[in-house]
Amino acid sequence: MNDKGVDFSHRPVLLGECLEALRIKPDGVYIDATFGRGGHAAAVLTRLGPAGRLLGWDKDPQAIAEAQQKFGAEPRFSIHHGSFTEMRQVLAEQGLLAKVDGVLLDLGVSSPQLDDAERGFSFMRNGPLDMRMDNSAGVSAAEWLAEAKETDIAKVLKEYGEERFSKRVARVIVEARQEAPIETTAQLTAIIKAVMPRQREQDKHPATRSFQGIRIFINRELDDLRLCLEQVLEILNQEGRLAVISFHSLEDRIVKRFMRDQARGDDFPVDLPVTVDQLNPTMRLLGKAIRASKAELEQNPRARSAVLRVAEKI
Repeated sequence: MNDKGVDFSHRPVLLGECLEALRIKPDGVYIDATFGRGGHAAAVLTRLGPAGRLLGWDKDPQAIAEAQQKFGAEPRFSIHHGSFTEMRQVLAEQGLLAKVDGVLLDLGVSSPQLDDAERGFSFMRNGPLDMRMDNSAGVSAAEWLAEAKETDIAKVLKEYGEERFSKRVARVIVEARQEAPIETTAQLTAIIKAVMPRQREQDKHPATRSFQGIRIFINRELDDLRLCLEQVLEILNQEGRLAVISFHSLEDRIVKRFMRDQARGDDFPVDLPVTVDQLNPTMRLLGKAIRASKAELEQNPRARSAVLRVAEKI
């Protein structure tokens, strides 16, 4: 709960399924690459013995402060402020490349970030139009929208938000900013809502896709995900596991393709007779995509779009 009396508690999604997927060994080395508010990390630590180790990453300064408050005295834990694209470098410096037993990625924006109006992620709460996961660096959504070309805005909304009416929304954003700066989430929400067809998606707010697209772009979420996945094989030891929770199709598509390609191995012509071993697969898939149970959804409706995929390094 913050100093304004708002509860920013966070329920870790698919917690039991993640712990099972990571197959935690008491003396193992694990990475929570998206620390958030530490729900998954706390559960991992309960399963680690004195020789175990957990390394955390997060872009969000508030998440780093939470980690230091909760686990600052925990000798088995360390937290790193920055993108999970920095994992390979940090692990190399610590002599841990190819020695990690499990990596967990819980992608997207966290509940505390959504619920805190001051962060500017939510179209349901009015606040500064920021959207940066690391609000101590980089360009805010308001700053970008004030300067971006109409074509660039439309491209971001279409590619990252999968917004069918991206050109229409981009046009009205440019028109509106000529009248007054777009500085709050309420302003942007009203602008988008005013130009959307009324009978569109009954279960989605008209601003959902546009907010998603801008947030993903501002934080380089998909680019960082690709760069992170490229490092995984160097990071994991043999039989080390990668568990990834995605919340929308763009993320899940990248994760699914990466795991599938690693499990398939080298790309030979389809008519060339080769054995599975000759294909040199680097990972094996562990089961199908996992979704939240009915019981979890009753407790945490935000888990409804979560998809967990798991693979193991061969």
